[in-house]
Amino acid sequence: MSRPTLRASALRIPFTEAFSHAAATRVQTQSVWVEVEDGAGNVGYGEACPREYVTRESLAGALAYIQAAAAEWCAEIRDLSSLRAWVKDHGEVIDDHPAAWSAVELAMLDLFARRAGVSIETMLGLPPLTGVYTYTAVLGDASPAVFEAALARYVAAGFTDYKIKLGGRGAHDRAKTAALRAAGIAPDRVRADANNLFRNARDAVRYLDRLDYPFAALEEPVQARDLDGLVAVARACDCAIVLDESLARAAQVEALPAGGDWLVNVRVSKMGGILRGMDTATAAAARGYGVIIGAHVGETSLLSRAALTVAQSCRAHLRGQEGAFGLYLLARDVVTESLTFGAGGRLDARCVPQGPGFGFVRVARP
Repeated sequence: MSRPTLRASALRIPFTEAFSHAAATRVQTQSVWVEVEDGAGNVGYGEACPREYVTRESLAGALAYIQAAAAEWCAEIRDLSSLRAWVKDHGEVIDDHPAAWSAVELAMLDLFARRAGVSIETMLGLPPLTGVYTYTAVLGDASPAVFEAALARYVAAGFTDYKIKLGGRGAHDRAKTAALRAAGIAPDRVRADANNLFRNARDAVRYLDRLDYPFAALEEPVQARDLDGLVAVARACDCAIVLDESLARAAQVEALPAGGDWLVNVRVSKMGGILRGMDTATAAAARGYGVIIGAHVGETSLLSRAALTVAQSCRAHLRGQEGAFGLYLLARDVVTESLTFGAGGRLDARCVPQGPGFGFVRVARP
């Protein structure tokens, strides 16, 4: 079989509305798009979201790395076995370029599964996707009026799980919690994400005390990897802690302080692909920690589909799932069969394309 060829480019799709949080405001996707084609006409597709404040990668840097390493990958990686071997032998390299590699890995997995005529799950030894996946309503750091309007749409649509972005402006954040109360949403169904907003646990607890809202979980309230600070916030606020920027690989799960109510946010791009995402989810589940399948703002249906594979590997331990915004946020999608949640944030597995690989029949070039 001839050596595959690899192409990489930037994927820029406008949003239907801006989305903000403490670390950034976005009006379009910031994604890497990869296509890997073999000599028989099979094409695999991959996508990832480099983020300076999460993966320490810029879009330009991720593309440069892929272009520099493409020839090596195409020469060494020919099937699932050699892909697994490359991931095992190059952990430190992937740590430095997780999103860039993730886009490549997804494209390789898609190609190999398409070539074999099977789904990604079948190729990886997982059960087929079944049942219903329920997504969290995610509300950005918007003005009170915009926040209340978005919340009303989610409530009307029947969502049961909510995640709000804290921006550090007391009046705005208090207006968000007031809107949640007014809507009759139980606090034990609400997570808050601070995106490493506070310098230390003392500042975080002081601010959260003023909000006076018993969130079920707090995501990254202090600086990334400040585990002692996270433990202090968890104890003071009596809630679970979601680890996102503070945890990017399976080995870090083993280093978590015992006794904490940790929830591990597994985002495919952040983890460095599906294989490492599955490993991290497995490590978290083995220690009794919950798993949240996270998403970057602006993911297309391809990444939403890839996240379903990771979710399927740890379904009994899922405490939340994000993503599948599809055409609610994107002006267009990369596939004709857009994966967009429906009423109540539910996505029925029967609505997921059933073709080989990730299943999509028509994939548009960016």
